Amino acid sequence: MTAIKHALQRDIFTPNDERLLSIVNVCKAGKKKKNCFLCATVTTERPVQVKMVKVKKSDKGDFYKRQIAWALRDLAVVDAKDAIKENPEFDLHFEKVYKWVASSTAEKNAFISCIWKLNQRYLRKKIDFVNVSSQLLEELPRVTEESVPSGENQSVTGGDEEVVDVYQELNAREEQDIEIMMEGCECAISNAEAFAERLSRELQVLDGANIQSIMASEKQVNILMKLLDEALKEVDQIELKLSSYEEMLQSVKEQMDQISESNHLIHLSNTNNVKLLSEIEFLVNHMDLAKGHIKALQEGDLASSRGIEACTNAADALLQCMNVALRPGHDMLLAVRQQQQRFSDLREQFARRLASHLNNVFVQQFTQALLQLYNRSYFLSVPGHDQSSTLAQHSVELALPNHHPFHRDLLRYAKLMEWLKSTDYGKYEGLTKNYMDYLSRLYEREIKDFFEVAKIKMTGTTKESKKFGLHGSSGKLTGSTSSLNKLSVQSSGNRRSQSSSLLDMGNMSASDLDVADRTKFDKIFEQVLSELEPLCLAEQDFISKFFKLQQHQSMPGTMTEAEDLDGGTLSRQHNAGVPPPVSSEKDMIRQMMIKIFRCIEPELNNLIALGDKIDSFNSLYMLVKMSHHVWTAQNVDPASFLSTTLGNVLVTVKRNFDKCISNQIRQMEEVKISKKSKVGILPFVAEFEEFAGLAESIFKNAERRGDLDKAYTKLIRGVFVNVEKVANESQKTPRDVVMMENFHHIFATLSRLKISCLETEKKEAKQKYTDHLQSYVIYSLGQPLEKLNHFFEGVEARVAQGIREEEVSYQLAFNKQELRKVIKEYPGKEVKKGLDNLYKKVDKHLCEEENLLQVVWHSMQDEFIRQYKHFEGLIARCYPGSGVTMEFTIQDILDYCSSIAQSH
Repeated sequence: MTAIKHALQRDIFTPNDERLLSIVNVCKAGKKKKNCFLCATVTTERPVQVKMVKVKKSDKGDFYKRQIAWALRDLAVVDAKDAIKENPEFDLHFEKVYKWVASSTAEKNAFISCIWKLNQRYLRKKIDFVNVSSQLLEELPRVTEESVPSGENQSVTGGDEEVVDVYQELNAREEQDIEIMMEGCECAISNAEAFAERLSRELQVLDGANIQSIMASEKQVNILMKLLDEALKEVDQIELKLSSYEEMLQSVKEQMDQISESNHLIHLSNTNNVKLLSEIEFLVNHMDLAKGHIKALQEGDLASSRGIEACTNAADALLQCMNVALRPGHDMLLAVRQQQQRFSDLREQFARRLASHLNNVFVQQFTQALLQLYNRSYFLSVPGHDQSSTLAQHSVELALPNHHPFHRDLLRYAKLMEWLKSTDYGKYEGLTKNYMDYLSRLYEREIKDFFEVAKIKMTGTTKESKKFGLHGSSGKLTGSTSSLNKLSVQSSGNRRSQSSSLLDMGNMSASDLDVADRTKFDKIFEQVLSELEPLCLAEQDFISKFFKLQQHQSMPGTMTEAEDLDGGTLSRQHNAGVPPPVSSEKDMIRQMMIKIFRCIEPELNNLIALGDKIDSFNSLYMLVKMSHHVWTAQNVDPASFLSTTLGNVLVTVKRNFDKCISNQIRQMEEVKISKKSKVGILPFVAEFEEFAGLAESIFKNAERRGDLDKAYTKLIRGVFVNVEKVANESQKTPRDVVMMENFHHIFATLSRLKISCLETEKKEAKQKYTDHLQSYVIYSLGQPLEKLNHFFEGVEARVAQGIREEEVSYQLAFNKQELRKVIKEYPGKEVKKGLDNLYKKVDKHLCEEENLLQVVWHSMQDEFIRQYKHFEGLIARCYPGSGVTMEFTIQDILDYCSSIAQSH
């Protein structure tokens, strides 16, 4: 253990200026035995610090390393477990309890004894030694740090005379002195005993010299003792004088103590007075309301601008006094409680007076607006009065009343409303409810009258108004919906006089609805929306400013969703003056707008139904206008009342538009053709042209262009399907003519309008027109040279069966004689006659509106010439050298066709 101790001192503690005093080999109790060393150390520098260090051998096992250190002053308890029996276990209580098992009981006892001695010597705080034998605890005289030199080898384990049994290294000076001494003695290294004897003799010589020196200085010692005795006498005299001085100053000390105590009391009194003055000034400055403010709150004029300003300033001052943050203890003062009660009474009194005045203002404005409305619409409600003259006088301008003067007058009270909202929420909510009740009734009257005028303007006269079932200001549409007329295809001359399938949806003929009527409806509908939009925005802006809801933050007092919007009251979830659960102010504004303008959406839906009943094409105008206004409203505020309401109405308009398209397709399917007249251009084909032309002009630069493109796709597919259906059912007009004329018309329409989404359908229409033109020409040309066509068809059939072309003439039915016989039946005169009959028949098949006669005739001419060349080629190949030729030439054909065309 000594070797380990020296190694630890050299390798670990000497570099840190520490001395190792005691060491014990331990392991943790209850765990695998991983041995380590607990070391008690002191520092070599002043002030002395006593530590307990845990040292552990490295994993490689070749050196020791310092693991953890504790200051001895942090040690609270040393528990040896048993003071009688030998037990290697012991506990050290720092902030945490460490349980150890020593390698032997002797090492444990020596280590605990060292700790006790270090505690007695260096620490003021005594450590509790529990279960420790009294033999290990020996009392030591307490030594201060200054009394122990750093270089002394005093023992901390015994008395002052004991030599420390601790290895102490030599310092550099000591090493140098020993080297000089050993150099002066030759046998210092070779003969240690001789060197030791020499040192002993020299030590004896030095001791003798010291004794002689002491004996020689006896005289000086006596003189020194005499001087010391005289000094003691002088000290006694000084002590006597000091005692007399102390007695003299004792009375002065008592007086000074009294003065000091008196000064302390005066200072304490001044401090209390200053604090009391500060508290009084605080209460006076913050809880004193000027008499002018009190008078304004009690008697201030709420009708004049100056009075409103004075009341606003007084209300703000009152609110500041009531909301002052009192310091601890202020609320226990009687004066403070009385002032608070006075403020509360003033607040209640002024809140009651303000709410009553604002209610009177609401009633006054409501009555004034009703009188203006009555003066505007009086004659409309008089029984038996000529309404047409009344409308001429009162309905020239379609406009809603302007509420700006009312808003301007009420906005003067905006700050007072904010004050009321923060001080008495019950009265604030009551005013909000009363305002909504008055305004909802007023706006309902104004808006219904406004829509009544709009409906009458749309229908033109009161007679027409009755025709469409317009009764009262509610704008309800009555009357039964008659069944849609089925179209019959008649001659092209009277086709335009038929009722249009697209325009007949409102039981009106096409002559009753022209472009001017539609333009008038469009202007009226746009004016209605243009009047409603600023009205709603102005009212919403006023509500946010007047009721102080413009801040986008959560505020109390929002109406619940359970509010009855058809005339019910606000559902309250709180007592008067207590804010309700937190909700969004945007929701509150929207709910107030829904309550006030609850009649807008039904009236708009009624107006839309009327416009759709007048003319189904009006749904196009309404879809574009409504979409634009919805888009504009959403850009301002997507969640606003106006945006939501117009969005709901837009859904209805879109449904009407889809219904219009569906009805057009259904009426296409119900078309019946006449068996006595030719078909010509089908009505729904012409109506599609009219629809597309109107739609393109309406939807130019519109936001809802996609809806129109979808409608185009549905309509054009319906047109294609039903044209083919009519062509298949046609008896008088050939199928190819019906297909050719109608698809030519469709192609011309799509080419002219340049509808980008119908490019595929345009190409398809052109292809169908070309195919059926060619088919009709080929089918019709078989009739002027019927026998000749049949003869050459037989020739081609024989060739197709495998007979060589030059051998066809040997067939009995197709020899040269039969060929000459057939050719003689078609001289030039007969050919011209046949072409003339063909021209007349084509003229009967084709309609005048599409003007395709010359196109078809030119195609027939080209096809006839092509057949002529084909026949000549067959004659040259199948009858070579026969000299058989046709009795007319290509030039003759050109002359015949030109002559026939000019003659007709």
